[in-house]
Amino acid sequence: MFPRPIQQASAQSRVLYQIALPVALLLWLFPLLGVAVTSLRPASDLAAGNYFGMPSAIAWQNYVDVFTKTSTPMSQYILNSFKVTIPTVIGTLILSTMTGFALGVYRFRANLLVFFMFVAGNFVPFQILMVPVRDLTFGMGLYNTSAGLALFHIAFQTGFCTLFMRNFISALPRELIEAARVEGVAEWRIFWFIVLPLMRPAIAALAVLVFTFIWNDFFWATVLTTSASTQPVTAGLSSLNGQWIAQWHLVSAGSIVAALPPVLMFFLMQKHFIAGLTLGAVK
Repeated sequence: MFPRPIQQASAQSRVLYQIALPVALLLWLFPLLGVAVTSLRPASDLAAGNYFGMPSAIAWQNYVDVFTKTSTPMSQYILNSFKVTIPTVIGTLILSTMTGFALGVYRFRANLLVFFMFVAGNFVPFQILMVPVRDLTFGMGLYNTSAGLALFHIAFQTGFCTLFMRNFISALPRELIEAARVEGVAEWRIFWFIVLPLMRPAIAALAVLVFTFIWNDFFWATVLTTSASTQPVTAGLSSLNGQWIAQWHLVSAGSIVAALPPVLMFFLMQKHFIAGLTLGAVK
């Protein structure tokens, strides 16, 4: 049912694996390496058609220009991304931990129905929500605001996070909760002092996932925001291109800068992230 570890495979399979793995890794990293090299090309290379060859010089100035050009407020775009991403991560984790606790601990008649409603939202193609969500934010006065974009992401991500949290909480030893109830511990204290500390690996894993999802979102950033004062960095990268000329060296440098926060987030939370994904995988 499950694939065997490569150490248990035949010698021929191990050799093939050792050859195929670096090739697959190189193919996967090739676009990122291309962006990284382009971010260091001088504009003269691109004007001369040198797109894939070695750069004629290392243009570190591209990274300076991303932040210093007055027409490209990169610092503002990054700040806008944090304004959207951090509240979304906090709000999503708060809602999903509470709903996951309710659905994973309490047994009531509509439990599965409510749970399926959360799950069903994940199967709705988000493109068909573009017009109603845009109209809704207009009606609420939240269009082209960081708050409106953050509230939408909280609503949309809570379904997936609730699925994750509910399944995680359901796997916890129920005897802990029952013992606390026998001792007369209030339900909110059970949640805060018993269940929540055990959920730290899951919370860390979800924090990394949601942070990455929201930070890298482009579709809703372009649908619900229009100005440089509110656009996240993914939508703002297009402004690095000039009106009459394509400045792909600046777009590439801005893309590398925009990718740094989620990468740093992953490495800082790597230990907890892996523990949250693998906890309960083996007994």
